Amino acid sequence: MEGRNAASIMIENGAEGFSSEIADLAEQLSQIAKDLLGVASHGEIAHERQNTQATAGPTLLERAERLYADRRQRSPLIGGYELFGEPAWDILLDLYIAHARGKVVSVSSACIGSAAPPTTGLRWLGILQQEGLVLRENDPQDQRRVNVRLSPDAITRLETYLSGLTDKSGKQ
Repeated sequence: MEGRNAASIMIENGAEGFSSEIADLAEQLSQIAKDLLGVASHGEIAHERQNTQATAGPTLLERAERLYADRRQRSPLIGGYELFGEPAWDILLDLYIAHARGKVVSVSSACIGSAAPPTTGLRWLGILQQEGLVLRENDPQDQRRVNVRLSPDAITRLETYLSGLTDKSGKQ
């Protein structure tokens, strides 16, 4: 169809042929648009996000990781669970980090993430579930295992909290 105008196509193929070629062109243009959007969303938008993050300070994931790491670093120096135990907060941070990384967390892993004895971790998981912050789900690959994740409401609350924190340079 290159180099031909609409009138010559219509004369050559009649109105039906013209409509068919227009439909083919519309389909090709639609596919090109989808391809371009895919390139933009994976390339340019990712690059734009990296530039924004570089000037805007740490990401929410980085903030959560820093909070969690700071808590682990403090324990051997000043005192462990007995002095500074906040298993619910540790579980929430651990589950947020897993969520942001796209990882699945089992109940036993969440208990370890609480930095408390397993029975304490289990008790706090139950409380967090009752509060609507944590959801339990059977593992589709292994019915003996139960996974936990943050509820959408918990994710929103944590992201609101993390967004309000400032890093050491004073950036939010």
